Amino acid sequence: MEWIGVIGIGLVGMVFSVLLRQYKPEYAIFVSLAVGILIIWKLCEQLFPIFEQMEKMMSGANLSVEYIGILVKSLGICYLTQLASDACRDAGETAISSKVELAGKVTVLSLGMPLFGKLLEIIKKLIAQ
Repeated sequence: MEWIGVIGIGLVGMVFSVLLRQYKPEYAIFVSLAVGILIIWKLCEQLFPIFEQMEKMMSGANLSVEYIGILVKSLGICYLTQLASDACRDAGETAISSKVELAGKVTVLSLGMPLFGKLLEIIKKLIAQ
């Protein structure tokens, strides 16, 4: 029932942020950002068993552990990029938010390039046979 705690943190944070925005709007973004980080921290606790299971499945399939590393890094980049983008959007900076999202996409793409190279090698081998 870990998700109930996350929902509770989100709702309490939302109430504090809305109340604070009425009196000190410059501090409301910090409450929102702190709540977002706390929720992601709680979710990371739930992700570790999933990553261990994925590692077992990939080792059973005789795949390199490097691939799970790329997957985990990409997932982390996506979550952190979304958190930063949402924080920018909450602050009213939609242009910066879009640039942060673009940076996250380019980073994930560059991180996945070894996988694309490996995929092309496999395709070449299949075509040659």
